[in-house]
Formats: sequence, C-alpha cells, structure tokens
Amino acid sequence: SGNLEWLDKNKTSFLIMWRRPEEWGKLIYQWVSKNGLTNSVFTLYELASGDDTENEEFHGLDEAMLLRALQALQQEHKAEIITLDDGRGVKFF
Repeated sequence: SGNLEWLDKNKTSFLIMWRRPEEWGKLIYQWVSKNGLTNSVFTLYELASGDDTENEEFHGLDEAMLLRALQALQQEHKAEIITLDDGRGVKFF
C-alpha cells in the first residue's frame, strides 16, 4: 500500500511506484548538492535525460513522476519549478 496510489475515486485504476515522489526528490537533491549545483537552473529534460545524470537512478524518470518529485522539493523550499521558453525547468536552492 505504501507505493500504490489510486488514480480515481472508484478505485478502478492505480499507479504502482518504484519510489514515492518524495524519495525521488531526495535522490535528485542529493545529486544537486553533491555536485555543487545549488542555485542552478535545469530543464526537466536535462534532469531526466541529460548526459550529466546518465549514471543516476533518476535518469529516465517519467516526466510526470519527475514533476511530482520536484513539487515535493518545492514544498521543502529546496527548489522552485519555473516556466521556461521551451517548457518547464527547476531552480535548486
């Protein structure tokens, strides 16, 4: 039950998550901190598919889950999701 989330009120469809969004956010923030990238801005594409994250567990993460992970970081005041010309991005604090 910890990593299952119902997608509708009637409980006819659900999402099974390898990790909760908060856990993904923690992994992403650890990578940002470890590499001295606080106060940096990244596109969602760079985080999920960029060369710099190739060896990280969150590389290839679905965009919807990535956004939820970043929203969890935003609630902790560790990041801010921003709108860029070509889509969404994130600034880490």
